[in-house]
Amino acid sequence: MGVITAIGVVVSAKPLLQAMNAPAEVLSLALPYLRILALALVLDALNAAMSAVMRAHLRTRDTLLNMLVMHGLHLLLCWPLMGGAGPLPPLGLQGFAIAMLLSRSFGVAFHLYLWRLRLELAPTRSDWWSMPWKRLAPVLHIGLPGAAENAAYRLSLMFTIALVAHMGAAELATHAYTMQFINFILLSGLAIGFASEILVGHMVGAAALHDAHQLVRKSLGWGLVVSTSLALLVALTARWTLPLFTSNPHVIATAQTLLWITVLLEPGRTFNMIVINALRATGDARFPVAAGVLSMIFVMAGGAWLLGLHWGFGLAGVWFAYAADEWLRGLIMAARWYRLGWVPHARETHRRVNAKRRQLQAASRT
Repeated sequence: MGVITAIGVVVSAKPLLQAMNAPAEVLSLALPYLRILALALVLDALNAAMSAVMRAHLRTRDTLLNMLVMHGLHLLLCWPLMGGAGPLPPLGLQGFAIAMLLSRSFGVAFHLYLWRLRLELAPTRSDWWSMPWKRLAPVLHIGLPGAAENAAYRLSLMFTIALVAHMGAAELATHAYTMQFINFILLSGLAIGFASEILVGHMVGAAALHDAHQLVRKSLGWGLVVSTSLALLVALTARWTLPLFTSNPHVIATAQTLLWITVLLEPGRTFNMIVINALRATGDARFPVAAGVLSMIFVMAGGAWLLGLHWGFGLAGVWFAYAADEWLRGLIMAARWYRLGWVPHARETHRRVNAKRRQLQAASRT
């Protein structure tokens, strides 16, 4: 999947950037950068799959160590590659992409080492190209709807970025800076969502559905408190942190407004990150896609066009559309969980797990 994605990005890099209304000054920089970055997508696909296996075996600290070392290596390589050092010429954004490619290569190698050390797993030569469809079937049953949901979100987000590009290079830069702050804010909710997904999966396998329900309720409470507090902290300190990244007063003022809207947006996103992951862990993977895609298309993408461009609210209108989408999807997912719509899927998942366990035990006896 990583290879297919990388080939698609390399071949269609220019049309993709043009479809997003990249300004001419951005297009000349982004085109070579995106094509090099596409190669890193292959390695990112491997790292994502291998780290998911580690987390499922509760080796979360090892996964964290790999991520820290990998991203630390990326930062260290960026300095000589982007700015030039010794015989190396300054490569700018292309240097950033090359540094990412090298750091992701290290991440795959480190994952292979951790698999062997912690899980006693060592991929054989055929594992790199063979497709065990029978074993992949239950993975794809949950994974493909999850991927479809993420794809719908990314496509809707790309559409809104294309709308922002229509507003000008300054607005596009403001969107990019603000999204970096948001990525920092959502880390706590994302971490709680991942942890809940793993633990709920184990509880469903043990038929402890009441415990799974209580866990999600507690996780959601903690997630709302932490993510909202972080969003408020970032908004309060934005007047001092934003000038570290840009000196443009228009960008700073607009980004501060967006970060205050983010305080409203973030609780809704927390519902999504925690409850959707829990629903997938029970086997209820199709409902989030069916309920979420329409909201992403009409509320997120359509609302961004209506508020941001048609009614002229600019970036603030786009951000209010983001908030409305997150809240609508979040409340729908919460209603699904609290009304126990996931329980039949959890029981069916438990039945399949037990059937597979009995099959393996019979095979081991023979």
